[in-house]
Amino acid sequence: MSDNFAFVPATELAARIRRKELSPVELMQWTLDRIDSLNPDLGAFITVMHEQAMDDARTAEQAVAKGSDLGPLHGIPVSIKDLEGVKGVRMTHGSLPDDEIADSDALCTERIRAAGGIIIGKTNTPEYGHAGTTENRVFGPCRNPWDVTRTSGGSSGGAGASVAAGITAIAQGSDGGGSVRIPAALCGIYGLKATQGRIPRRHAGSYNLVNNSSVGPMTWTVEDAAVFTNVLAGPSPDAEYRTIAETPPDFTAGLKDGVAGMKIGLDTSSLGGAACSPEIRESVASAAKVFEELGANVEEVEFAPEPHEEIERKFLDFFCGSGIYRFGRLLDNPETASRLTDYFTENLQRGKALSAADYMTSLDAVGMYRTYTNRFFGNFDLLLMPVTATTAFEIDNFPMEIDGQAVRDRRWGFIPYTYIFNMTGNPAASVPCGFDSQGMPIALQVIGDMRAEATVLRASAAFEEAKPWAGKVPELAG
Repeated sequence: MSDNFAFVPATELAARIRRKELSPVELMQWTLDRIDSLNPDLGAFITVMHEQAMDDARTAEQAVAKGSDLGPLHGIPVSIKDLEGVKGVRMTHGSLPDDEIADSDALCTERIRAAGGIIIGKTNTPEYGHAGTTENRVFGPCRNPWDVTRTSGGSSGGAGASVAAGITAIAQGSDGGGSVRIPAALCGIYGLKATQGRIPRRHAGSYNLVNNSSVGPMTWTVEDAAVFTNVLAGPSPDAEYRTIAETPPDFTAGLKDGVAGMKIGLDTSSLGGAACSPEIRESVASAAKVFEELGANVEEVEFAPEPHEEIERKFLDFFCGSGIYRFGRLLDNPETASRLTDYFTENLQRGKALSAADYMTSLDAVGMYRTYTNRFFGNFDLLLMPVTATTAFEIDNFPMEIDGQAVRDRRWGFIPYTYIFNMTGNPAASVPCGFDSQGMPIALQVIGDMRAEATVLRASAAFEEAKPWAGKVPELAG
């Protein structure tokens, strides 16, 4: 049996472990060696739990030998984004002032452990997840495995780089404005943002479902994402006011049912006038034709509740207003303020400058966008559009113009298509659909109705089977 486990799906690795063809210790040692080999070039991991991970792998191996009941992730190495806690392990949030040791496991960490997954380390993130690329003052940038001069995206950049480099088959990410979908798109992997409230968090920063951030899976395959979503989803008494109360479905069921008969909208208006690279437009249009060939009815639509400049402004007011509520203490203290990144400082300053009327206008937009989107999905099963407006660019070299259109905000201009669905709460996936002329990944965004993750996953699986993407991997990763 091969001792190279790069790019092998977690479902296959778990099956080998259950059949006693693969030792959890062997897999863990290989994974740790791969981190040690690749991470100096990537900056994907900021903390690696060498000793604890090996101890847990030995325990997992003993459970296999005893014939114990094994969870769906038994013996599988899983990374945790450094915004979620792993008890007793360093948690920096990508922030110099808030570098600490976690005193408890995050809810997602608990659920991964309960499913047999082994926490291997913490992945890189921008400061408190407040950027669409991954740079911070604690660890520096995370780099893209397809080209280490380029960004891996953010804010789950370390998670995306880990999967794209074949270090881990799955990684935990979180998405407050596109932070699972953006790095998944730029790194050429699969990522899912579930319906807001489907996957609960203890420290979501808000006691209602208007909060915009959600934990989600980042994987090579759709089936792995479905299995991981099964592990993460479902109500919790620890987060009852932030959670969809119903028991979730089995997200692996129906993955092979296809899209025949589905009615799918294809946004050709660029979400109210947002810029987009011609190569990405063409790739997304080609992907839509694949769905037609698979039996879906695809109709061009204009999905635009408002001009895009208004959507961007209201999201940033919403996002930054929520940020100053949670992190204003860091900005107001001169000692901590001097240690913050420029982008986090800018976001907090924007939030602090908002009037009550500005913030209420952004909240009103949340309601309006949700109503608009609910009406749309009264007529369609899915919506297709790009994930990002460009492919991965050189680190810190944000595009100032896209397809001849000036970018209003350099840090947000390349990601105009994601954050509206954090405001609406709809499930949305990033699906690899091609490469640009420089060999960098392009992704299709598949958006579903509220609580319709199963439909998004089913459509993603149909496209994956028709146009498999896992056969091409970054040269860095071998």
